[in-house]
Amino acid sequence: MFAAPVPLDGRASVAYDAYMAEEPELAPMSLELLPRIRAEVDAEVAAIEDLSRGGRFIVSQPSVPGLDGDPQVPLLICTPAGAPASRPVLYFMHGGGFFCNDHRIGLDQQLETAERFGATLISIGYRLAPEHPYPAQINDAYAGLLWAADHADEFGIDPERIVVTGYSAGGGLSAALALTVRDKGGPRLLGQLLMAPMLDDRNDSASAMQMDGIEFWNRSHNGFGWSSLLGDVQGGADVPQYAAPARATDLTRLPPAFLDVGSAECLRDEVLAYADRIWQAGGKAELHVWPGAIHAFDRDDPEARISKAAVAARHNWLERLLATD
Repeated sequence: MFAAPVPLDGRASVAYDAYMAEEPELAPMSLELLPRIRAEVDAEVAAIEDLSRGGRFIVSQPSVPGLDGDPQVPLLICTPAGAPASRPVLYFMHGGGFFCNDHRIGLDQQLETAERFGATLISIGYRLAPEHPYPAQINDAYAGLLWAADHADEFGIDPERIVVTGYSAGGGLSAALALTVRDKGGPRLLGQLLMAPMLDDRNDSASAMQMDGIEFWNRSHNGFGWSSLLGDVQGGADVPQYAAPARATDLTRLPPAFLDVGSAECLRDEVLAYADRIWQAGGKAELHVWPGAIHAFDRDDPEARISKAAVAARHNWLERLLATD
């Protein structure tokens, strides 16, 4: 038992109070809510001219072959105009608990990072659960990565400088993709940038219990995401590491990792545990726990000091990673 949840950061607390004034009870996530959530997402899909940021990016949207006869995988490729060839790549997987969101929304932070480092941003439109359970998502991510590496010359990218990155479910997919490339082959990944990643299907950590009901991404939403992905095997003994990276027994030979998470979110402890196990395996990991922060704090309030600090820490890690390659 916990005496109390972790206190929220000042600005996070204000935003939380405003949210709760509109949603006094956090409804449990369910299949009945899914159409409404997806409709809200569809309304936010950005137009090409918005993604180009006034012509500063060249934008294309190819669909590429899926893995082993799977459907084609839609990609969004954003290249900084005028950037020299042999660019690094930010290979991005969106969040949404595996069951919602789109690879063309919520990319402001990723585009800013790509522009800062002269990198190409590739965002992956992986299939969503529960209509497409595991392994659809990791298969799509892997297929897109292999295609991007094979077409590196065409797009002016360096296949030796690919950083896989993602938020929430996309962070978990990024970690799973690093494991997949290590075990099954593919381009050498330069790093993995894991932002509040969903890593553990068991959904039973101390932080998951402590922070349940405190914010929108609580145990109900997290559990719904994992059950959508895994069905009846969720929480059991046979969950593959390429679905839930926390299940991996070997974390050696992985690319350097950056992990961050809020202290006041349910995913906190699984992220801490994953970083610790990378260190125990002799790997490289940088971990940041943002005090009082909730899930997606830096996206919900990008002007907050703590949000700017989080983005700066990620940029600092990327700068060092690219400089030492």
